[in-house]
Amino acid sequence: MKLKTPTVGTICISTQGRDKGNIYAVQTVIDERFVLAVDGIRAKLDSPKRKNIKHLYLTPRNSAQYGADFSDGKVNDCTLAYAIKQYKNSQN
Repeated sequence: MKLKTPTVGTICISTQGRDKGNIYAVQTVIDERFVLAVDGIRAKLDSPKRKNIKHLYLTPRNSAQYGADFSDGKVNDCTLAYAIKQYKNSQN
């Protein structure tokens, strides 16, 4: 099931571009078209990747379910990468 509107922490999969198939978490919703996405490895928290929502598959999962909760402010690149790895393992 694909979500239509992203929220902070939503796990998403890139569907277009060089990074097709990469898994990200939404760090910031810029407007109705763009979000800042991070994965902790290639797109770190201090330099997020700007992505068009049309080019993302928004999953119903949230990074907080895997231990990377953006609301408490204690997320770092390591915990985010681990949360994305946990999501990837749960899908296999």
